[in-house]
Amino acid sequence: MRTIEIERLDISDGDVVLDLGCGEGRHLHALYFARRLHAVGVDLGYEDLRKARLGLELNPDLESNPQRYCSFAQANALTLPFPDGCFDLVLCSEVLEHIPDYQTVLDEVYRVLKPGGTLAVSVPRTWPEWICWKLSPDGYANSPGGHIRIFRSGVLRRDIERRGLHFVRRHWAHGLHSPYWWLQCMMWDSKETSHAVRLYRRFLEWDILQQPLFTRILDKFTSPIMGKSVVMYFGRAL
Repeated sequence: MRTIEIERLDISDGDVVLDLGCGEGRHLHALYFARRLHAVGVDLGYEDLRKARLGLELNPDLESNPQRYCSFAQANALTLPFPDGCFDLVLCSEVLEHIPDYQTVLDEVYRVLKPGGTLAVSVPRTWPEWICWKLSPDGYANSPGGHIRIFRSGVLRRDIERRGLHFVRRHWAHGLHSPYWWLQCMMWDSKETSHAVRLYRRFLEWDILQQPLFTRILDKFTSPIMGKSVVMYFGRAL
């Protein structure tokens, strides 16, 4: 399940790209196979990085893709271990809502992004996230390692633009996922055993793996209305 539209990014062979907060590699793997480039995955969690690397190594297409490179680094987004202006593209998907000092993360992103480079960032959308917090103020809103703020996309956009990046476009993603999270929040204490939650999870897994036309059309129409995430794209001037 990807939030950022990799296929619509302006990336070329030979680019060096950063997936900041890569987790288990859902965007990183797509970047790696999109072009003959060098993909770098950074995360604070060692176990997530291990799974991201293992998932790449187990891909049957790995051997048939020469001139592609992938690196991993366990690092803090507040102090990235890279020189200035070394990435053509930076992805930061569903990360900033977890970090208290997200402004410093934006400073670091700007620092490592090349002039002419692209930033793609996603965060939970305001009103679906607000419902989650209201439905489960003691669970969802206070989960260890969970979300510590609700972003307004306009505020985040201005925060990024103040650093010298220009806004390109935005879209919303995962319209079918918001009800799943609302359902979990309503049944927070019993969500692991809830039959309803389990059925909806199986539906989403089926959708992700099979991508039937019906749910693709449904997601296209529901995402602008109740998409769980907002995705924004920016460019850095030359």
